[in-house]
Amino acid sequence: MLRQKGVDVDEITCIGCKHCAHVAHNTFYIESEHGRARVFQQDGDPEELIQEAIDTCPVDCIHWVDYTKLNTLEEERKYQVIPIAGSLVDSGAARIASHRNKQNADKKKI
Repeated sequence: MLRQKGVDVDEITCIGCKHCAHVAHNTFYIESEHGRARVFQQDGDPEELIQEAIDTCPVDCIHWVDYTKLNTLEEERKYQVIPIAGSLVDSGAARIASHRNKQNADKKKI
């Protein structure tokens, strides 16, 4: 049976603890550039195992989302700036907000 929801990692919030990748290794991996968790296969593990991985996250950065929102979240990820130690997290969030505002303005023009 197909799930009605997907899983998404907020990479800006992720601290790279690797708990999710250890629990649900067919769904999550740690990307090498910034050491943050990322989903690589939505149906890689059973829902219960993915939920266990979500529950192990110490910063609560993994969320169930409606499948229809996954494309939007992936598009926004292109504009994310992953902070490195000592940098401001708000700059990455501001960049995404700016992208969303531009998209909304473009939709209103149509």
